[in-house]
Amino acid sequence: MSLIRIIEALLFSAQKPLSISEIATAIKSAEDGDSPNEFSRVRQPEVAAALEQLKIQYIEQERAFQLTEKAEGWQLATDPKYAQWVRQLFPALKPARLSAPALETLAIIAYRQPITRADVEAVRGVNIDGVLQTLMERGLVKIAGRAEIPGRPLLYETTQFFLDHFGLRNLDELPNVEELRRRDLPESPASAKATVGKPTPTTTPES
Repeated sequence: MSLIRIIEALLFSAQKPLSISEIATAIKSAEDGDSPNEFSRVRQPEVAAALEQLKIQYIEQERAFQLTEKAEGWQLATDPKYAQWVRQLFPALKPARLSAPALETLAIIAYRQPITRADVEAVRGVNIDGVLQTLMERGLVKIAGRAEIPGRPLLYETTQFFLDHFGLRNLDELPNVEELRRRDLPESPASAKATVGKPTPTTTPES
């Protein structure tokens, strides 16, 4: 019995992604009256190394599934190239597609979060009430608090589900993230008024 095979069994049985900490805890906590737990002192670095080794094994063996790292941890998943066949097992579960306006709105929120509805509308030039509601119902966007400007409008940001849905570990994995975060975008009237009278910074603010 090896550490890799134990981790493989845990990932196969899990109903959600498992973090390295969760895997290590499960391995160390295992008790069996018939035989001692030879991995009771396993450390997280050992688990991390075994995960990477297992991931490489699946690639080299050309398995129909793969080991992926998501924001919440590690998970076994079918290789996307087999999706058209696997989808036949779930005919009722057709993926709901986002409209172009919804994708545009989601992209603005993802790159400039937290952001107010008015600031998103200033960029898009149209009302986004319906689109924003759709994104929140899908679990892709959530309320992140209120902005410190007149009226204290709500701020919006992406969710943990957003990261999982698009296969991202964190927001830094968004394409060209630093460039787009630094780019100046149109501001809503409320945001523009809030900056009036403020001293001009002498140094460039961090993005």
